[in-house]
This record gives sequence, structure tokens and C-alpha cells, in this order.
Amino acid sequence: MRPGLVRWLGASVRRAHENPLGLPRNNERVPPTMPRRGGTQPRRRIPHVKQIVAVSSGKGGVGKSTVAVNLALGLAATAKDALGRRARVGLLDLDVFGPSIPKLMQLEDLGEPELTKQGALIPMTNYSIPCMSMGFLLPPAAAGSNADTPVVWRGLMVMKAVQQLLFDVDWRAGMTPDTDPQTAGLDPLDVLVIDMPPGTGDVALSLSQLVLVDGAVIVSTPQQVALVDARKGISMFQKVHVPILGMVLNMSHFRAPDTGNEYPLFGPPAHFDELAQRLDVPILARVPLEMAVSHGGDAGLPEVLRPQRAAPGTSQHVFLEMARRTWDRLAYHMHPTYNPK
Repeated sequence: MRPGLVRWLGASVRRAHENPLGLPRNNERVPPTMPRRGGTQPRRRIPHVKQIVAVSSGKGGVGKSTVAVNLALGLAATAKDALGRRARVGLLDLDVFGPSIPKLMQLEDLGEPELTKQGALIPMTNYSIPCMSMGFLLPPAAAGSNADTPVVWRGLMVMKAVQQLLFDVDWRAGMTPDTDPQTAGLDPLDVLVIDMPPGTGDVALSLSQLVLVDGAVIVSTPQQVALVDARKGISMFQKVHVPILGMVLNMSHFRAPDTGNEYPLFGPPAHFDELAQRLDVPILARVPLEMAVSHGGDAGLPEVLRPQRAAPGTSQHVFLEMARRTWDRLAYHMHPTYNPK
């Protein structure tokens, strides 16, 4: 039987800078320490995860979390492993201060995650996607929901929390919630999609120094102010030798439902196209601006799962094509001789 629920931020386990989530310590699961200034430390794999894709943006408000959620669900719907089996996909929310995954995946206010016998976090699962987020670990606010509970931490606490979210989660356990991963022999995830916080701060630094990341997807909107920060994000990943799988132009245009005419409400895509061409980065998707995407996010029903036919040009169709291209790019970087059909 699994251990019961744990109230992380109010647990009896004493929390310090080394253990901000208050997890019980287990010598078999010691997260790597950050390298000292001037020092180096080999990056390693996240336990039970084969490949990692970081979804990033230089600026907030460009729809990065929406893209991350639909990418994860799109990969689960379209990608297959080497044996032709449907890929196993997980979703990790590393936005410590503003987690969005609980809302977008309809996992709000469901209580706290359980622990395995080894003291690892068990992901929360919906739509067959195991998820982990700081939003699952916050105590309820006065209104009984943790949605309004702020995280007021300094940089060191944030970096340690990120280490625990990276290395103290058993991703096998989230695949079938009623099965003990120690006895089930569950396979690892084929790919973990990481929803990064905006910018190139502590979280991005911790990830790049500790973990082998197989590729990054950069999200931007057409405005030049967003592209300036997207360029910084690309530069950061290139400096730490993380392949750029491609760029996503979100809210690229609005298509009038009566005429089918397209209007670039946030500016023409010329600067985005120029940046992608100059940096030799492929464009994975141009996601149209659709009210249904916003409504679906508020309701916890991602666009990829909407019960409709994915007509060409719609955001649902674009997200699914984005997932296919991302999977092909991953395969190419893992095996450079790979030629997608």
C-alpha cells in the first residue's frame, strides 16, 4: 500500500534550503548538487525518462504553457517508439512562481501527490499524461484553494526545489495510478515535456547545468519585443549545447470565420521568419488566434482533445502537426542519419 498524502509545505519534515519541498530523505535518491562557480559537473538523465524537451520563451504571456500542454498531448496521440508503440509522454511544470499546468490539465484542487515507498513524488495524471507541478504542492489559501497561494522564495530555495522536481519524481508511477511502480515493471517515459518559466534565470540555469536536455522548443508571438527575448533564449540554449528543435509562432493570425481571410492582429510574421532563417532554426508551427483555445485552457480541456475534426489550418490541426515535426526533429538529433517520411 502506498504511503498516504503528505502536506508538503506544512509537513513535519523540517524544510531547509536543501529540501524546500519537505520530502523525506532517501539516500538512494540524492539529487545532484549545483556545480560550484568555475567548476563543472556531468549532466545526467532524469530517472525513468528517455528524452527531454524544454518548451521555453524569453517573455511571459506568449502562450508557452498552452503550447507545452498541446505538444505533450499531441506527442501522446501521434508519436511512436522504435517498436511502433504509442509514445509514453509526461509533463513537468518548472514555473515555480506561476504554475499553469494544474489549470490547463484540469488537475486543480485534487489534493496533494502521494509518495512511493522510496519517498518519490507520484505524478498526478489526466488525459493519460502524468504531470508534476509546484502547483500541486502548495497549501490551500484562505478560500480553500491553492490557486492563490504565492511562492515567496529566494533564488537558492528555487534552485533546490527545481532539483527536487527534476530528480524526486517517479515517472513510472504516473502511468497507471492504481499500480505500485515497484512491482509493476512499468516502462519509463519516452519523452518528458518541460514547461519552463519565462526568461533565462535560475530555473533555466539549473536545468541546463544538471540535466541532459535533448532539445528546446522556443515560443514567441509576432511582436518584435517578444522576438528580442526569444533570441536571448535561443542563445542561452546554444551556449549550454542544447539543440533547438524549432520555433513556434503563437497567435500568428486571426482567421475570420465568415470569409476565411487571415489578419495578423499582432503584426506580420516577417521579423519572426527573418529570425528563424538567420539562426537556421526550423519553424514548427504557426498557431492561429482562436477563442476556443482560450476557453479550452480555462476549462482544462486542451485544444488537441477537443471533440472536433482537425481541419487544416485550425489550431488543433497545427498543434498535431507541431507534435509530429517535434518528434521527427528529436529523432534526427538522436540519430542524424534519420530521414523522416
